[in-house]
Amino acid sequence: MVDTDGWVPQSRQRHIVRLAVFACALLGLFYLVAVQRVVDIGVVQHVVAASGPAAPLIYVLASAVLGALFVPGPVLAASSGLLFGPALGLAVTLAATVGTAVTASVVGRRGGRAGARALLGAARADRVDTLIERLGLWAVVGQRVIPGISDALASYAFGALGVPVWQMAVGAFIGSAPHAFVYTALGASIAERSGPLAYAAVAVWTVTAIVGAFAARRAYRNRRGRAGGGGHTGVH
Repeated sequence: MVDTDGWVPQSRQRHIVRLAVFACALLGLFYLVAVQRVVDIGVVQHVVAASGPAAPLIYVLASAVLGALFVPGPVLAASSGLLFGPALGLAVTLAATVGTAVTASVVGRRGGRAGARALLGAARADRVDTLIERLGLWAVVGQRVIPGISDALASYAFGALGVPVWQMAVGAFIGSAPHAFVYTALGASIAERSGPLAYAAVAVWTVTAIVGAFAARRAYRNRRGRAGGGGHTGVH
């Protein structure tokens, strides 16, 4: 028996091992880039600044790839503001953010989709697919709003779970817009020595953090409620 994703029950163990290797590779990359900071963003800024009129496009492409490699999004967004100012910098940041989300989700789907289905089991994986059809877009938006979660790691996970590319792109654009403005504006305020721009960025960051905290709390309570309700259901 083979399902629509080509998952063969007899190869379940092989797919799970492949998923584990893929996850370990991502975590190792995350440690090197996000924790040890092996990528020098200053060098990237210098190369982009010297590229002339094509600099915004070059930075979109470079930033999309670097984001998928776990260079922190705030660093990339601040660099965009520093290089291009608040208006063009925001457009560049959002384009790069969408590019990162799409890139990571496609890689996640290729590297982890079969393993994720094998780990979940066919019946549970089908239920997840049904849930994603209804709520996948808003799951991506919600993840972007809730603080403390790596966007790149989440995008790889969403891809492995089968979230469509269009939902990743639209969800990343909507959910990342507040943070994109905040960090791009902070970078631009440094370049332009603009106090009001920095104050606006801090205000938006504060509001976004509060909304994200409430969203995380509500999601946690809803999950606990469903788990508690499930424990009292009878057998029919």
